[in-house]
Amino acid sequence: MDLIIRRAMLPPRLAPQTRHAVDIGIEAGRIVAVEANLAAVAREEIDAAGSLVTPPFVDPHFHMDATLSYGLPRVNASGTLLEGIALWGELKPQLTQEALIERALQYCDWAVARGLLAIRSHVDVCDPRLLAVEALIEVKRRVAPYLDLQLVAFPQDGVLRSPGAFENLKRSIAMGVDVVGGIPHFERTMADGAQSVRMLCEFAAEQGLRVDMHCDESDDPLSRHIETLAAETLRLGLQGRVTGSHLTSMHSMDNYYVSKLLPLMRESGVSAIANPLINITLQGRSDTYPKRRGMTRVPEMIAAGINVAFGHDCVMDPWYSLGSGDMLEVAHMGLHVAQMTGVQGMHDCFDAVTVNGARILGLDDYGVAPGCAANLVLLDAGDPVEAIRLRAARLAVISRGKVVSRAPAARAALSLEGRPAEVDFKLHRD
Repeated sequence: MDLIIRRAMLPPRLAPQTRHAVDIGIEAGRIVAVEANLAAVAREEIDAAGSLVTPPFVDPHFHMDATLSYGLPRVNASGTLLEGIALWGELKPQLTQEALIERALQYCDWAVARGLLAIRSHVDVCDPRLLAVEALIEVKRRVAPYLDLQLVAFPQDGVLRSPGAFENLKRSIAMGVDVVGGIPHFERTMADGAQSVRMLCEFAAEQGLRVDMHCDESDDPLSRHIETLAAETLRLGLQGRVTGSHLTSMHSMDNYYVSKLLPLMRESGVSAIANPLINITLQGRSDTYPKRRGMTRVPEMIAAGINVAFGHDCVMDPWYSLGSGDMLEVAHMGLHVAQMTGVQGMHDCFDAVTVNGARILGLDDYGVAPGCAANLVLLDAGDPVEAIRLRAARLAVISRGKVVSRAPAARAALSLEGRPAEVDFKLHRD
């Protein structure tokens, strides 16, 4: 074999029958064996020594065209969503493909070092030059050997509100963008928002594509676009291919209405993505007290049988000045904001940055089982809860069967943050 990871503990939900350490055999970029005391030899072996080995982290909601642009052309002084949108509008005319590509590739290095090997990124299509689209398609090509990058055609300024946005979106899909996006709550009227959902879902159905919409990202309890999205999903037979991102208005909605909405979402197979770091930062800004948390109803959706994942959304861009690409930080924030401190809730938060996001992206070969892609992370923790608590160091990151990043152990010192991982090489340079 090419690689064997010895004495690895697996997440309980991935291996409910396995309460002991296992060996993971890897050959030609695939997992070929998962068993105790594997009687085989390999060119390279890693002793996990009882530490947790998990499939890689997945970020199902990000904006790579804006990442690492903090301070350009100026800092978001108020820290609000609307000033961030205005700032992005100021920055767009100044963007160059070279700078976009360089920042995105730098972020991909950060991601790999933190065990993040699958990202869905929205890319703004309202600029008729489609400069950002071309840049991220090139980034996707370069990182393909080690990172799954899925792109969403995102009409940031509204597909109806922004002249030419729908044609730009269609052009983006023809160029190779993977998913149809939208932002119905940013259209001029509620009716326009509903119309945008219908037309975008119809286009996705015609093209056989997935849908991922920024949906009801506001504090308005009367924003109802997730209802329309779920209904259109059922009407068009898009079950399992549609996602509503943010859904922050649900935190302010009437409980009776939500009691009807959740079964509709479950029946439609619509997934939900919360973005804890950004939702808790941007929402409820105009509240005095009592002050809304802003993040959507994560525990209630999980209890209703809806697939819920967490996204990072932003890192050092016009909307958020912090972030590092660490999905354990995202899970840590989500756990606290949603008050998911019970045992099951904490494991749900780990699933929200791993398997649930993989389901949204359609990563069919994701997991730790024979036949799965050999994309794995060795964490300096014994189980998922400890991994979240410590934001555990990534002792090794394996992509396509090759070790691409290593970091020293930090648990012995009871560090609250894993030490920065060191990427073995600039992956996209080779």
